[in-house]
Order: sequence, then structure tokens, then C-alpha cells
Amino acid sequence: MRILQLTPGTGNFHCGGCLRDATLVRALRDRGHDVLMVPLYLPMVSETATETGDAPLFLSGISVFLERRFRVPRWLDRLLSTPSLLRVSSALAHLTTARDLGESTVAMLRHEPPELERLLDWLRPRPPFDVICLSNSLLAGLAPRLKQELRAPIVATLQGEDSFLDGLTEPYRAQSWQLLAERCRDVDRFIAVSQYFADLMSARLQLPPDRVVAVHNGIALEGFAPAAMPPPVPTVGYLARMTRGKGLALLAEAFLQLDLPNARLRVAGAMTAADKPLVATLRRRLGDRVEFFPNLDRAAKIAFLQSLTVLSVPTLYAEAFGLYILEALACAVPVVQPRHGAFPELLTATGGGLLCEPNDARSLATVLRELLADPARARQLGQTGCAAVREKFSVEKMAEKIEAILRGVR
Repeated sequence: MRILQLTPGTGNFHCGGCLRDATLVRALRDRGHDVLMVPLYLPMVSETATETGDAPLFLSGISVFLERRFRVPRWLDRLLSTPSLLRVSSALAHLTTARDLGESTVAMLRHEPPELERLLDWLRPRPPFDVICLSNSLLAGLAPRLKQELRAPIVATLQGEDSFLDGLTEPYRAQSWQLLAERCRDVDRFIAVSQYFADLMSARLQLPPDRVVAVHNGIALEGFAPAAMPPPVPTVGYLARMTRGKGLALLAEAFLQLDLPNARLRVAGAMTAADKPLVATLRRRLGDRVEFFPNLDRAAKIAFLQSLTVLSVPTLYAEAFGLYILEALACAVPVVQPRHGAFPELLTATGGGLLCEPNDARSLATVLRELLADPARARQLGQTGCAAVREKFSVEKMAEKIEAILRGVR
């Protein structure tokens, strides 16, 4: 099959959606498919050599922002799509107001961005595509024109759009949900990253059940392995963007309640300028008991996971998936997660961890203490989870299932 994959980038840090899409593209190519991956808005940040090849970046984040206020000429649009300029702008993303985010989201769902024409001009001379894949449903505003011009069905992934939309201020929140439901009528099939999220988004977007299928994410397992030796002291880990929403402050509070003087907290993941104040606060509060490892590459991330006794990312909101769970378990590190979102589903499927009550530092501390006090149980959970990830959650398994869906929608 010839597949077009459209994925927004972040500009300067890893995100779960980008990692998932890039890993899937590589796996589909390994299965013999011709996949063209095109970045949108901001440059993609990949753990390996870029999967986008020589594809330029389209729908520049700066251009889309300015188009709501001025008419941007083509020559200036190309200048504003320069990767170096976009990386600088993404580092300043925390300066964008909630109102700007709301207005931009509504505008993208209500109107085709003028720069879409430049993307179509670049795609039209190419051989026809069998299917067009959108990284998330928020790109559904592009679907009508893409289908009309490229004459291919549209498949969109559902992977965490709700937390972004629910975070908008009113009236943009309600408008965005309504517009998204309307735009999703032009999408032929949806692939949700968990059954939890398939059910949630089917209800919120009024999607017919036969148009939504759940396929769990998978990871490339190369390099992931259990540590040769356990860490010398009880070590709690965190691997996600260093924000309150992902539960970093909650985990720090639970860690302090452990009352284990020799325990250590290790924190890794994306850290943007907006995240630095929280990190500074936690440094002051925990002193030399905490270490931070921002923006790790793949090898360093695996080494980080192998240094842990247990991992926890106690998100304050219901997560659609959580790739960090698979990555920790692939290193035989058990996890402790809140009982909401996709976490109960994933821990049932892997047997690799325990649940605690959501948004409850005391409950989290109690469960963490149980595992740290019982190394044999922690080791068994990690080994069980590791075997399950290798059996059910490889990128090859994910690609096989998604390939069948893409063939069926042609």
C-alpha cells in the first residue's frame, strides 16, 4: 500500500503521539509498504533518524497563528516554515494564552488553513495514495479537501485529544467539541489507542461503533532489557513531561510520605521552559534525594529505566494510553498507576503493576511502599509485565493489526 501519514511535531521535545507514529511508520515500511510521513505545524523530534526523509514541514505553526490575523504571502509562509525558527517558537509556546489556543483550535476546525494548498501542491504530482492517516482527530478539518483532491479514504488515530480540548477556555471548549464531531463525519475509520479511549471518544463525538476500533500501542523492543542488577537503594522513577498534569508534583508528595530516608526519586522526560519552575520547586523541596534527566535520547532512557525499582506517572487526568508503561515493563520495572483512563486496561493486559486511587498522594504512597518493602513481589510483577509486553505489545503486533484495518478501508 501507499500510505500518507500526517503527524504534528512538537519542535523541541518528545511526545507520545510522535513516538507512536514514527515507530509505526518504520514497522509498516518493514512490512513492505510505501509510507510517506509528512510533519505538520512544528518539526518532529525523533529518537532515531527522522522518518520524514526530505518531506518539508507544512502548516507552519507560526503561519497558522498569523493567518488568523493577516494574509500571509507564499514567500513569507516558506520562511516561517524554517525548522530552526519553528524550534525557537516552540520553546516559547508557554507564552501563548488560553484564548489564543482556543481561537486557533476553533479556526483550524472551522476553516481550511490557507497553507493546506501548499501541501496539496506538493502531494498532487506524487503517485496516488491508497489511504491517508491522520495522527489525531484534531486534523479532521483537513479531511474533506484531502479526500477530494487525493481520492483516498481517511483513517484518524484517537490518542488523547480530550485532555487538550477540555483544557480550553469557554466558549472555545464547547465550540471545538461540536466542530470536531462535525468534521469527523468525513473520516472513514478511527483507530483508538485503547478500548477505554475508543468508548470515550465514540460517545463524545457520536461516532458509530463500526467506525472505531481499538489497537493498543506497541513499542520497538530493541535495546529494552531488564537490568543486570537491582538498584542499590529503593528508587522510584517518573518518565513523562515534567508537568503537574502528568502527576509529577503528586508523585513528589507521595515520595515524601514514604518515610524511607535511603529511597531516591529519579525524574526523566520532556522539560520545556514552562516546566522549569515546577522542577526548581521540587529541587528545593527534595534536595539531593531527587535527580532530573530532561529530554533523554533512546539509549539514555533505557539506562534510566534500568536504574529504577518502580515507575509511576500518576496523571491527574484520565490518560488515553501511556507508552511509558510499556517501556518500563520492557525493562522489567513494575508500575504503580492511578485507577482511571487506560491504566486499569493496560495493567490487566500486562499484569505488570498495581493501581492506586486517582489524585491521592496517600494512596499512591501506600502502594509504592508495599512494592518497595517486598522486592520479590516487585520483581515478579516486573517479569510478568516484561513477558506480556514482548508477547502482545511489540510494534510488529501493532503494525500487523493496523495494516489489516488500512486494507479494509480501501
